[in-house]
Amino acid sequence: MEHKIKTVAVYCSHTFGLYPEFMHDADLVGELIAKNGLDMVFGGGNVGLMGTVASAALKNGAHVTGISTEHVIALQEPVHKHIKVEIVGGVNERKQKMFELADAFIILPGGIGTLNEVTDILTMQQIGETSKPIFFLNTCRFWASFHNLIIDMLNNKFIETLDDYKVNICGTPNELMDAVMNYKDSK
Repeated sequence: MEHKIKTVAVYCSHTFGLYPEFMHDADLVGELIAKNGLDMVFGGGNVGLMGTVASAALKNGAHVTGISTEHVIALQEPVHKHIKVEIVGGVNERKQKMFELADAFIILPGGIGTLNEVTDILTMQQIGETSKPIFFLNTCRFWASFHNLIIDMLNNKFIETLDDYKVNICGTPNELMDAVMNYKDSK
């Protein structure tokens, strides 16, 4: 069955990280989201890579929705007054709402929050609760060590098979967007 991706959730850092390529690629991903007619949902903050990708998507015509909490809003301003930011009760509700709104997930470099969001989706894939795909942007090989950890888990028999996972690792924003736009669900 073919499933066209219409809305992507973007998970990434609320900081810029060490390398300027992180911000450059986040900006380009936002632009490509818009130019390919996709809608975007994100964490709602006007900071770091999160703010960069959302601002670029909005500037280029995408419909962008933020999902945040009162606590996060106290630390991070909404990206733009034209972005609808829905306030939910807590971080778990935020993740659930973003999951519900998205057809797929784009993962840019990030920290513990990003890792938490990714592992939730991977767990849901593993136990069969979702087949929504994940697309990692491996800017500056940021996600290489995470990929190696997954392979170590497989080799050490903590993961039975990789067949349960719908994961794409992409080296450039253009490669990532090609993968998103050409994705076909095998189920």
